[in-house]
Amino acid sequence: MIKKITNKTISKISKLIPLTKKRPKLRSITDINLIGKTVLIRVDFNVPTIKKGNRLIIKDNEKIKASLITIKYFLRNDCKIILMTHFGRPKGRNLKLLRTNLVAKELRKLLPKNRIIKVDDCLGQEVKDKIEKAKNKEIILLENLRFYDEEIQNDYSFAHSLANLADIYINDAFAVSHREHASVCAITKFIPAYMGLLLETELLNLNKAFRPQRPSVWIMGGSKLNKINLIESAIKNADKILIGGALAFPFLKAKGYNVGHSLCDQNSVKIATKIIKNNKRYKNKIVLPIDFICSKRIAKNSKAISKDFNNIESDEIGLDIGPKTVQLFNFHILNARTIIWNGPLGYFEIKKFQKGSQEIANSIAKSQSFSIIGGGESSEMIEMFKLKKKISHISTGGGASITYLSNKKLPAIKALLDNFKLFN
Repeated sequence: MIKKITNKTISKISKLIPLTKKRPKLRSITDINLIGKTVLIRVDFNVPTIKKGNRLIIKDNEKIKASLITIKYFLRNDCKIILMTHFGRPKGRNLKLLRTNLVAKELRKLLPKNRIIKVDDCLGQEVKDKIEKAKNKEIILLENLRFYDEEIQNDYSFAHSLANLADIYINDAFAVSHREHASVCAITKFIPAYMGLLLETELLNLNKAFRPQRPSVWIMGGSKLNKINLIESAIKNADKILIGGALAFPFLKAKGYNVGHSLCDQNSVKIATKIIKNNKRYKNKIVLPIDFICSKRIAKNSKAISKDFNNIESDEIGLDIGPKTVQLFNFHILNARTIIWNGPLGYFEIKKFQKGSQEIANSIAKSQSFSIIGGGESSEMIEMFKLKKKISHISTGGGASITYLSNKKLPAIKALLDNFKLFN
């Protein structure tokens, strides 16, 4: 049971302000004496999984591995470590399949010399007792934060209960820092807060995009149509924006072309129409595909046909950019000095629809540009193509990286900045 705290007992969160182009002056864990502290770290271990029978197995553990730099730093400082994360979308329900047991198992593989203690809740006396009994250099993994609706509601009482578990709080979950959730925002009202080494690395690399070597080319794709809102902001920073994946179809439909059964909705078309009008003001920075690889079904055995953008049939689905578009995009990529890519350009999970993304990825890898790739699908794709070492920075955050690079507000970063005023 969470004891209720009224908003009158704490200061109200001030109106969020846009991030500046300079690196925010955030407190790092390297700034303080940590010896023997109990630390509460918000990580993002929401790793992709696949279902096998009645159980899940981890498909890619990169997010867990990415936070090891921070975890090991605390281990070297003889700290007692509490990790908290969300896992999947339980929507406030305690679902057996989405417990963090799977994450604990993976952590034990990655940190075999350290004891990993998995607890069955985020709060309560039993959790406190296990933390109290744990020794320094032991790691306590809390249960899925999103088993509580209070997490996504940014509930102060829930956050206060979490804060009471430790001496200091660390945000090392850049991927959820664009969310106004209790474990990254409200919690900073109750405990000294710092950024972890992963978060710090993310910001240092992403900030290079604000003063890029020109030309600066952004590539935006993927299946999440809600990203279309960010293109309008991104267009101010980029010299060119190459749009593929499902994001291309609202633009084509806004121009009056048939997109068949390709992923598209009216709200996205409305936003695309507005962006197209503004695009003229920005010297036609947006570059759309001129051909697609289409099919009537999303299946391994479906027939794939190359179609020009203005020749898609009503019963067809655009599932990859075509060869003419690859050539067009490559022209801009090979002339770029800075490249930012978020989202695959096709349905890369099926081999016949991944060629466009693979050829673009190969071009980026061969280029001399500073390259940033963000998003879970994008990271998975680069791993699949075995090009990870050829990319300058692979961000752990998709929506967070694009929001940040679009100079939009990241509530969790603002919360860390405000924390300095409360606990200085």
